[in-house]
Amino acid sequence: MQKTKILLAEDDLNLGTILKEFLEVKGFDVTHCLNGEEALIKFNSEEYNICILDIMMPKKDGFTLAREIRKVDELTPIIFLTAKSLQNDKIEGLKIGADDYITKPFSTEELLLRIKAILKRVMQVEEHFTKEKEKLFNVGNYIFDHNKRILKLNDKEQKLTSKEADLMRLLCLHKNQVLERSFALKTIWNDDNYFTGRSMDVYIVKLRSYLKEDESVQIVNVHGTGFKLTD
Repeated sequence: MQKTKILLAEDDLNLGTILKEFLEVKGFDVTHCLNGEEALIKFNSEEYNICILDIMMPKKDGFTLAREIRKVDELTPIIFLTAKSLQNDKIEGLKIGADDYITKPFSTEELLLRIKAILKRVMQVEEHFTKEKEKLFNVGNYIFDHNKRILKLNDKEQKLTSKEADLMRLLCLHKNQVLERSFALKTIWNDDNYFTGRSMDVYIVKLRSYLKEDESVQIVNVHGTGFKLTD
């Protein structure tokens, strides 16, 4: 299995060496650069799964480096490392297109958890697009047609709204697996705030009512995480 490749741009040699060795022990393939110019050359010559960029670096700072990366690549996740904790710097980093922002000092375990969370989210999105062509699903005795937005049981058809159909499709794509709330909200509503969360809960209740005639099919709440469509 191919290792996840990380581009680490950190001008502090001691910290960079510690992070590189730690992440390599955890199974990652890490390229460590001491300045932004070197990091940009490496990025343009190889493919990486994630970039970890210090902000205060010689020759090319992390913000400038991230902007140049985003000109040619909008998808590769970026985590900023910085000693700064000002809110404006965090906002600037997120505007550029960073996926996360970690303030020094931090523990290596915290960085590892953030990397894993981002990679998990990227994998979910990739799986979602890989399955994009799947439009017809079997759920217990039901047949769900996403194109027509119809849930059918024998000769009985239930027409779904577009949001109900999109949510049902995500549940089907993750059947017997946990569909995370935040992923569903960002995929369908493009937001995961309190109000969209409550809206999704209403749609879940409606979908449960549509599926009640087959007792083998359930939409289960997974506390603090999301939902699972069991069949």
